[in-house]
Amino acid sequence: MNTFTAAAKTNHMSNLRIGFAGDRDIAVWVLTYLLQQGVRPEILLLSEAGQASHGRQLRKLCPFLPDDQVWHGPEFREPDRIAFLRQLELDYLIGIHFPYLIPEEILAIPRLGVLNLHPAYLPYNRGWHTPSWAILEQTPIGATLHFMAAGIDTGDIIHRQQLAVSPADTADTLYYRLKQLELEVFKAAWPTIVNGNYQRLPQRAEEGSTHKRKALFSAQIQHIALEEQVTAAHLIRRLRALTTNQWAEAAYYEVDGKRYRIQVAIQEEIIEN
Repeated sequence: MNTFTAAAKTNHMSNLRIGFAGDRDIAVWVLTYLLQQGVRPEILLLSEAGQASHGRQLRKLCPFLPDDQVWHGPEFREPDRIAFLRQLELDYLIGIHFPYLIPEEILAIPRLGVLNLHPAYLPYNRGWHTPSWAILEQTPIGATLHFMAAGIDTGDIIHRQQLAVSPADTADTLYYRLKQLELEVFKAAWPTIVNGNYQRLPQRAEEGSTHKRKALFSAQIQHIALEEQVTAAHLIRRLRALTTNQWAEAAYYEVDGKRYRIQVAIQEEIIEN
């Protein structure tokens, strides 16, 4: 017998029964929106306490959930947790920047599927560091709400919207704008999810691009050889793409065995007539 309660067995404000898994400020925005629509999650999945950036804010939004229905880190994969998820009879599990892979066994539990909000214009830039790769490879960027499948960001698309990249964008500024667009995409798609009248656009595996988390940290991407001859456009694009909120993701050059990281700040000049 599992030890979990089911205090939130009935969702009085909505016919949809959902679980919510997320982190970052965008997860707070989306959960706030869902609560405003009268949708209360039956279960809350958060990142590990030492790694969650917005775990406390998400927990604070759900005072109606008992502590044993708020899980942290990868514990949702444990057999007793999986059994409890089945008992909840969820329609959807909604993932918002949830940093853990969800196994197929859990993907199959919600009656209608697992939804994921991704800061990319799928099928381009599946995986990690989407703003950086969009700038580096000059690929389309945007926000996409899609069903999760066994592959990384490979499931059917429900709604997506493209975002124009400004010459003044770094990966950091672009990421902030992408999160705002993600919220718009979710809000636009939610009524169709409630009514069940959305269309599913399958992704083709051979289209688009996929990047693993470690790819951005390779010397081929980050290291700037001082003797290398490149165009100014190429160098500036690279520095923009590697300017994030983490110095470990920045470009670097080396002098006398020491490594020097570079980030850039860009501002459009407004010329008055």
